[in-house]
Amino acid sequence: MFMCRTGIAVVGLGLALTSATYGHTQSQRYDIGRTPTAEEIAAYDISVAPDGEGLPPGGGTANQGQSIYAVRCAECHGATGREGPNDILVGGQGTLASDQPLRTVGSYWPYATTLWDYINRAMPFETPGTLSADDVYSTVAYILFLNGLVEENQRLDLETLPQVRMPNRDGFVLDDRPDVGPTAVHPVVASPVSHPRNEE
Repeated sequence: MFMCRTGIAVVGLGLALTSATYGHTQSQRYDIGRTPTAEEIAAYDISVAPDGEGLPPGGGTANQGQSIYAVRCAECHGATGREGPNDILVGGQGTLASDQPLRTVGSYWPYATTLWDYINRAMPFETPGTLSADDVYSTVAYILFLNGLVEENQRLDLETLPQVRMPNRDGFVLDDRPDVGPTAVHPVVASPVSHPRNEE
């Protein structure tokens, strides 16, 4: 009995010391880092909504975007956006309900603003975030032009880009599963991550 009680006492003492040490650690200040400035926070606040909320000032045309695309995009997506070797950007309209659907910007994406957001944050692949707002608008305009969705000299900016009607705009529905919660900030706008009607 003596050994058993002693063992219990030792374990109890160990737990008490551990708790005290943990509590002390939690109350320490390490003076690592600093509070970010408003400008630094704004630099990370780059999301663009389907309705265009978040788009910055600037603009561009497909004519201006052609040279940017040739230098920064063609190596991965092909000279006309159809060759690859990475994602095909052009074509595929009318194929989504077929046995061989081709999902491209022109055939599958529901919002032109999503293309702006993606290029701005993730492209070019090896140097993301290096394009200016005007460069992104121009590149988006060129890709949409290759898909026959805008004119070559049509200027896209924070007002006109959200007005571009993508062919698959109505091919998406809200994800209304109760276990995932709301999927759109604006109830009238379908979520870009929801399930397409024509992709069974």
